[in-house]
Amino acid sequence: MSENKPTVGVIGGGAWGTALAQMLASDGRDVLLWAFEPAVVKAINTQHSNSAYLSGTTLDPAIRATGDLGALADCALLLVVTPAQHMRRVLKQLPHGTTDLVLCCKGIEEATGDLMVDAARAAAPGRPLAVLSGPTFAHEVAAGQPTAVTLACEDHVQWDRIAPQIARPAFRPYFTTDITGAEIGGAVKNVLAIACGVVEGLGLGQNARAALIARGFAEMTRFGLACGAQAETLSGLSGLGDLVLTCSSVSSRNFSLGKALGEGRKAADVLADRTTVAEGAFTAPVLQRVARTRGVAMPIVDTVCALLAGEVAAAEAVAALLARPLTAE
Repeated sequence: MSENKPTVGVIGGGAWGTALAQMLASDGRDVLLWAFEPAVVKAINTQHSNSAYLSGTTLDPAIRATGDLGALADCALLLVVTPAQHMRRVLKQLPHGTTDLVLCCKGIEEATGDLMVDAARAAAPGRPLAVLSGPTFAHEVAAGQPTAVTLACEDHVQWDRIAPQIARPAFRPYFTTDITGAEIGGAVKNVLAIACGVVEGLGLGQNARAALIARGFAEMTRFGLACGAQAETLSGLSGLGDLVLTCSSVSSRNFSLGKALGEGRKAADVLADRTTVAEGAFTAPVLQRVARTRGVAMPIVDTVCALLAGEVAAAEAVAALLARPLTAE
C-alpha cells in the first residue's frame, strides 16, 4: 500500500468503474475495486484486465479487486459506479461509515422516481454524498485522454476533501453545489441519446441530429429548472457537455441502442443481447412519469418511451415529432 496516498475504493466493476479505477491508480495510488462477478474479480487480480467490460486495457497492478463490500470499509473515498437501478441494493450492503460517497452512476430510479442522491441517502444514511458527472467515455478515461467533469459537492469543505483525491493531469473536475442539476443532466441525456441514435439509424443526417440535440437540451432545461436545478449547471459539462458527447457516437450504449431501433430492431431484442446497461432504456419511462407529474412537456422523451414500448415504428415516431404544431423556440 502507498504510504502517502490512502486507498480509494470503487464500487462497480463495469466499464466506467474500471476506467475510473485505472485513472485513480495513475498517480501511484492503491485502488480497491468491488465487482459483483467473481470472474471479473479474478481477471483483474490475476491478469490485470477486465475483458468482459473494458477490453484492450491493461490495468495498473495497483488496482486490486474484491467481491466483498466489507473490504472497502477503510478506504479514504468511495466512488459508486453501479448500474443506476441496482445502486440502492448495493449500498444497503455497504458497512456503515462516514466516508464520502461519490455517485458516478447516471439515472433515475425506476421504482421510486428518486434521483441517485436520494436513493443513496436512504440506503446509506449518514454518508456525505457528492456527484461526479460529465462527458466521459470509459475507454478514453482509461487511456489517459483529457477529460473534464462536474464534481457536485455539498459545500466547499467537501470539495476540498474530495477534489484532490480524484484530480489528475488528464482528469479535471469543476466545482458546483448544484447536485440536482448534475444528476438531472446525466440522467436525461441518456434518454435523448437514444433519440439521436434513431436519427442515425434512419440515416436522417447531421441537420436532424443537431436539431434533436438542441431541442433535447431545451427539454432537459425545462425539466431541470422544474426540479430546482440551476441553468448554469445544465449548460455545463454534466448537462450540455455530456449530451453532445453521448448523442454523437456509437461508443455511447444509449446512442447505439437508438441506432439499432432506427435500423428496425426491437428494443427487447437489442437489450437482451447486451452485457452492458443502456441506462436510458430504464430512465425513459420514469422520466416521462415525473415530467408529467411536474407539468413539464418533453415530446422527445415521450417518443423514446413509445419506441421502447414497441408502440410505434422509428420512422413513424420521427414523422410525428415533425408534425407537431409550429411554435416559438
